[in-house]
Amino acid sequence: MPVPELLVPRLAYGAANLGNLYRELGDEEAWAILDAAWEHGVRFYDTAPHYGLGLSERRLGAFLRTKPRDEYVLSTKVGRLLVPNPAGEGALDTDNDFVVPATVRREWDASEAGVRRSLDESLERLGLDHVDVLYLHDPERNDPESGISEGIPALAALRDEGLVGAVGIGSMDVAALLAAVRTGLTDLIMIAGRYTLAEQPAGEEVLPACLEHGVGVVAASVFNSGLLARAVPDRDGRYEYGAVPPEVFDRAVDIAEICRRFEVELPAAALQFPLRHPAVRTVAVGASRPEQMIQNVERFEAPIPETFWTELRTRGLLG
Repeated sequence: MPVPELLVPRLAYGAANLGNLYRELGDEEAWAILDAAWEHGVRFYDTAPHYGLGLSERRLGAFLRTKPRDEYVLSTKVGRLLVPNPAGEGALDTDNDFVVPATVRREWDASEAGVRRSLDESLERLGLDHVDVLYLHDPERNDPESGISEGIPALAALRDEGLVGAVGIGSMDVAALLAAVRTGLTDLIMIAGRYTLAEQPAGEEVLPACLEHGVGVVAASVFNSGLLARAVPDRDGRYEYGAVPPEVFDRAVDIAEICRRFEVELPAAALQFPLRHPAVRTVAVGASRPEQMIQNVERFEAPIPETFWTELRTRGLLG
């Protein structure tokens, strides 16, 4: 079931930062980020229970409850339930990169009962009566085979009952993404970091499969965790869960040089690149400060000459 075009604006805000990703945000600062996004036309918001052990959902829901429900699109995720964690009293969830109290913990559950419970609990945290898109989140980090074989049909059942508008998977694992698309039950997938200006492994099989099955794509982590977020890539910068692979860094440096010659901002090119593929409908980008959100919108809309993309292809820098 293809996703209606109205469901997927071209730019989305990925709300992991609202869960205190890497650093603590105050409620007022979190609100200011969302206010900047809204005032600059962003109408697609993505969150997850994983982000700050529910804090992202609570903050995002509080903001969106002040807006007309028919004016925005909202997605969240299932696969991780949040359960009490007495052992985490006095500790922080920094092992998972979130600066929040570890008074609850994540418990993997992609069963039908777990998926339904996760949605119900997300709606309670959000304070809303429905979400538009629901993804199975990171099944590759637990048991991808059973996660997809159980979780995707459970999501499809919720969609068929009219409880959500569209369903899919959010993952950085190409095999998991491809398996989910091939079930024939997904409407929309979120590809995290696997279709970016610096690397495009999802372009080989996943995106063609999406076109074949009528599945839309949201491209996330398009800066590769920060590698492409500045004009000059930093070899010691953050890249997912470790060091930047040498081949990815070298390609990013070469792309940055072409950006310089064409007077194109590297982050602007990174934001706009995924939408050049016909399967990609949306780019989701995070922001940890209001001015960063505004800058991302401006970069998303910046003019980039077609000759720039032609040069990248000619130099063999795009897959």
